Amino acid sequence: MERPAVARFGLLGKVTAHPGQRDTLVQHLLTAASLVGTAPGCDLYFVSTSPTEPDTIWVSEVWRSRADHEDSLLLPGVRELIAKARPLIASAESIRTVPVGGKGLPRLRVLPLVPRPTLT
Repeated sequence: MERPAVARFGLLGKVTAHPGQRDTLVQHLLTAASLVGTAPGCDLYFVSTSPTEPDTIWVSEVWRSRADHEDSLLLPGVRELIAKARPLIASAESIRTVPVGGKGLPRLRVLPLVPRPTLT
């Protein structure tokens, strides 16, 4: 059995814009994608809209580590962009994930699982 050498950090975010503000908020999120997309450790920052919920936006993020994600919030322009976008948001929720791979993600180095010693 194998395990990833380093566990990635993922976020799946559902953002609901105030009515009529979705497209403006999408533009802010796409700007965010440009700002953090070249940050160290950013493997994916993807913005989608819902075909059935007119004010809903989905944001998928994959980072090499949680620390890389936190560091991205300190990049020039990110805090200002968050301040601009915040008034357009009616609600937001996110789910943390541990991305393990798939099309579009760089392959992680894999190490064999080492059984833990049992305590007797």
